[in-house]
Amino acid sequence: MEGWIANLVVQVISGAVGGTAAGSAFKDLSLGKGSDAIAGAVGGGLVGQILASMVSSTGGDVTGGLDIAGLVKDIVGSGIGGAVVTAIFGLIRNAMTKS
Repeated sequence: MEGWIANLVVQVISGAVGGTAAGSAFKDLSLGKGSDAIAGAVGGGLVGQILASMVSSTGGDVTGGLDIAGLVKDIVGSGIGGAVVTAIFGLIRNAMTKS
């Protein structure tokens, strides 16, 4: 698998986990389990790609062709990005239903 495809898969999965966690932690912002995961996956993919273009990996700790620092960056950044995007979607949904 190409390197960028593997990174994108990690980012989407991390974002989905982050979105689901945000929906569980903040019940008033939850969109439902499936929607939380989808919103998180979208957010994780987008934020992960933006983060990857802004922060270059130094390639410092390479083990068998695997960049550990880059992998950690993808997991943490995309997880947080997925949680934030899910929360924003929840806020927008709440604002629309109160009108």
